Amino acid sequence: MVDVQNDFCEGGSLAVAGGACVAADIGDLLHRWSSQVPGAPTYDLVVATKDHHVDPGEHWSLKPDFVDSWPVHCKVGTEGAGFHPNLDPQPFDEVFFKGEHEAAYSGFEGRTTTGDDLAGWLRTRGVDEVDVCGIATDHCVRATALDSAREGFDTRVLTALCAGVAEETTAAAILEMTAAGVEIA
Repeated sequence: MVDVQNDFCEGGSLAVAGGACVAADIGDLLHRWSSQVPGAPTYDLVVATKDHHVDPGEHWSLKPDFVDSWPVHCKVGTEGAGFHPNLDPQPFDEVFFKGEHEAAYSGFEGRTTTGDDLAGWLRTRGVDEVDVCGIATDHCVRATALDSAREGFDTRVLTALCAGVAEETTAAAILEMTAAGVEIA
């Protein structure tokens, strides 16, 4: 699950329309999974990524261009950096933090609190297939899915559990992911 944080949902500093709904839908899926409800998807592991900015340099701007620079968001220690409350309870096996002192879009740039990177963490647990969902389809979901495929994982994006910033950039991201061998579901 990619970056389902308060700042990326309605009311946040970098809100994506539909973010809170996606958070609720993911929360429902995670609840059904962790409760082993019949018909729920089966996963061996569930991980999450978080934007985790302390001072990401030019990634933050008072005059953002919304391509390379953005308003202040997901600042460590703020409510905006927290997971959206629709995800409670949070049955994550691990959380990967990214972007402390730089821009970071892919979950594969993230690390655990003990320093493990996502690709290595997954490999040591025998994972070879990855489902990706979260916010935003055309930014961090895209980057995470592309890196997942580059790392050799069979990768699928669950679009019903994603929110994109804009129709045009979301459509372009889906085409790019498909061309890279990512399954779009």
